[in-house]
Amino acid sequence: MLRKASMDFDMNKMQEMLAQAQEMQRTMDARLAETIVEADAGGGAVRARMNGKKELLNLTIAPSAASAAASDITLLEDLIVAAVNAAARKADDASKSNAASMLGGLGLPGF
Repeated sequence: MLRKASMDFDMNKMQEMLAQAQEMQRTMDARLAETIVEADAGGGAVRARMNGKKELLNLTIAPSAASAAASDITLLEDLIVAAVNAAARKADDASKSNAASMLGGLGLPGF
C-alpha cells in the first residue's frame, strides 16, 4: 500500500514537471518570436531582418546593389546568402541567451 502512494506521488510530481516544462517552452517561443535581429553584407548593400525563431521578416537590397546586380547577379546572390546566414547566427545566439536566462535559475549544470 505504501508503495502505491509513493508511485502516485511520483506521477503527480512528473506531471507537474511536465506542465512546467511546457509552460517554459511556450514562454521561450513567445520571446523568440518577439526577438528581432539584423545583419548586413557588402557594407550594408544587403540587410536581413529575422526573428529569434529564424523567420526572415525583411530583406533590403540597396538601390546601388540592385543596379550593380544587372551585370553580376551572382555577387548579389552571395550578399543575400551572407546577410541571411549572419542574421541566422544572431538568432541562434539570441535563442541560446534566452534559454540560458530561463534555465539558469534552475541550477542545471552548464547554464
